[in-house]
Order: sequence, then structure tokens, then C-alpha cells
Amino acid sequence: MTVTQRRGRRIMMSQDELDAFLAEQRICRVATVSADGRPHISPLWFCWDGTTLWLYSLTRSRRWAELRRDPRIAVVVDDGHDYGELRGVELSGEAVPVGEQPRTGVSCPELDTPERMFAAKYFGLDLDAMPHDGRHAWLRLVPEAIRSWDFRKMPQG
Repeated sequence: MTVTQRRGRRIMMSQDELDAFLAEQRICRVATVSADGRPHISPLWFCWDGTTLWLYSLTRSRRWAELRRDPRIAVVVDDGHDYGELRGVELSGEAVPVGEQPRTGVSCPELDTPERMFAAKYFGLDLDAMPHDGRHAWLRLVPEAIRSWDFRKMPQG
């Protein structure tokens, strides 16, 4: 993972700030590439484990079909209302499916941690096994690039 920010380094989030921000936010916007090259953006739930963004996507979605054809992805998570409180993160790279598709709960040790995190974050469940609906599957994004901003760090004047 590389930090590609040349500008805005003073408002960039530290690793601890980025981890805390991604843990507390609930919705990301996922950009994929359509067959004709146009971007397609859709909201999705996610979890972050400190190095990897885990996305739980419907396998019969446009997003899933586009990622099977072209795995390039960009994801934005942002927050704030007024200019001085805007903050966010953009992560980009390639999305890789993990586990069976769709997910039915077949043992997959790589998914143990993200499924526990996801069940706790979105369903308030403290479970050893996440409930599966047979319609979703996991995508793993180990970011090739991360850009972040936190306008609250700008001098107020």
C-alpha cells in the first residue's frame, strides 16, 4: 500500500486516525468500470481490518459482474457536513473474491475475522459464525493506494 498524496499531507489522516474513521463509518461508495468504460458507483457496507477493506456484495449485482470482468475498483468513505469538518478516505486497487460465491457458510478461515467484524458492526451480533443469505459474497481489497483528508486539521481563521 502506498500513500500517493503529494498535496494535502497536512490534512492527511495518520494510520490510527484512518483505522478509527473506517471502523466508525458504515457506508462506502464503490466505483467499478462498466463494459463501455464508464464508471458505475454504488453504496455498500464494509469492514476494515487495518490492511484490507472487506466488501459484502450481492453476487447478482451489476457491481459483481463488472468486477468479474475488470477487477479495478475505487472506494470512497467520507463524512462531514460543513466544509471545515469534511473528512474521508479513497482506497483503490483490485477486488478479489474470497470464499464461495454466493457465500453459504462453508469454512473459510480467511473470512473468520471479517465476518465477525461485519456481524458486530452491522447486526450487533457477537457470533462465531455470521448468518449467510446465499446471495452475497466477499470481495477483498488490499489497497494499492490510499488518499485521505481531514479538514478539521486545517487552521481555523
